[in-house]
Amino acid sequence: MGGFHLKDCELGVATAATQIEGGHARTNWHRWAEQGHIDDGSSPVRATDHWNRVAQDIELLGELGVRHYRMGLEWARIEPEPGVFDPAALQHYRDELEQLAAAGITPLVTLHHFNNPLWFEDDGGFLSASAIDTFLRYTERVVNELGDLVEEWITINEPNIYGTHGYLFGEWPPGIKDLKTTIRVFQVMAEVHIRAYELIHRLRPGARVGVAQHLRIFAPKLRFHPRHVFSAKLLTWLFQTCSQWAMNSGRFRYPLVQPRGIRPGRYYDFLGINYYSRSTVTSLQDSVDEHIEVNDLGWEIYPEGLIRIARELHDRHPDVPIYVTENGTADATDAFRSRFIYDQLKLISESGLPIQRYYHWTFIDNWEWAVGEAARFGLVHCDFGTQERTMKDSGRFFAGIAADGGVTEEAYERYVRGQVYARERSIFPTAPGEGLWG
Repeated sequence: MGGFHLKDCELGVATAATQIEGGHARTNWHRWAEQGHIDDGSSPVRATDHWNRVAQDIELLGELGVRHYRMGLEWARIEPEPGVFDPAALQHYRDELEQLAAAGITPLVTLHHFNNPLWFEDDGGFLSASAIDTFLRYTERVVNELGDLVEEWITINEPNIYGTHGYLFGEWPPGIKDLKTTIRVFQVMAEVHIRAYELIHRLRPGARVGVAQHLRIFAPKLRFHPRHVFSAKLLTWLFQTCSQWAMNSGRFRYPLVQPRGIRPGRYYDFLGINYYSRSTVTSLQDSVDEHIEVNDLGWEIYPEGLIRIARELHDRHPDVPIYVTENGTADATDAFRSRFIYDQLKLISESGLPIQRYYHWTFIDNWEWAVGEAARFGLVHCDFGTQERTMKDSGRFFAGIAADGGVTEEAYERYVRGQVYARERSIFPTAPGEGLWG
């Protein structure tokens, strides 16, 4: 039987400001695109024009039937110059939050999602001596201006992806390739989160605050091969666990260093998981195994990985709710997205874990960082040329799950049964074997 009930897990969708808003914001990513680093030559200037289409997009959220929406803020719009805040930009976000409230949709607001103002980037970004104070200044202003409309915050999205892609592999801005620098970025971003967590709770004691951690499975290609097993464990620690441990507990372990003034404690109100894939490991570089199911970007489709990760976190933090802050797949033709959603949510329904939220990545096809516009993750199709929005079959399937509290037999037969995953390699020029993809 194909149907199931999704107990105690509420559905939402997620977006990021730079990926959907459009316009000429002065960010690290706008300049990176201008410099020709995007695979398809596109830029965030176009994106999905969400900045001008907020009302239309909130109507579409209503059609999806979701009651939760994870959204990001464009720091460069809010603070276009150091210490200078734009009242119009803050009012724009306030208007959007008020429209969400009127639609009965609860926001989960992300303060930093890979997006730096150029003045911050050119001062060294998170490597600047003043980085922590600068980010706290921004956080304080935003929470003071918007905190009456927001109860849930994510301080930083995927600090490990930001660090490795920008400072180890050099594939993202600022294009640095240095391991020591990457570790330093991990260190500072962990400190930034802890300080921001404390600040938000001082300003809004009832707020719930966490991090959206990119977590994946690193699996040894051969389970009993010593090098494969050691490499998988080491990559797991260096890429995700050491940073996550520091941000959650305030305990900084090698290769990070315990900062002065930060005491061990609890610096999270929920455990945020961004989960996409599994990496097959033979050495200190991730890759994708042969003859497995993959999405358009060549990432392995491995729904069981989310449950494995969530169970590990639950065993370590048994009294804390889990939010799946991102989960989705690149599927340009919508050929297997409904199958992906079904497989993932069915496993959640059977897990017995306290997964209270599932935010699908993403609401609408967007500008997918260095890949550009070609990788389509949305439940809603966007024609980037005309900005016309069209609900996909996977979006209608997702809306039905939200309405019915699970998957009915009829929905399974209509949307899922005929869908199969691909077993071909990546159709895009950047493959996950070239780095720790997120």
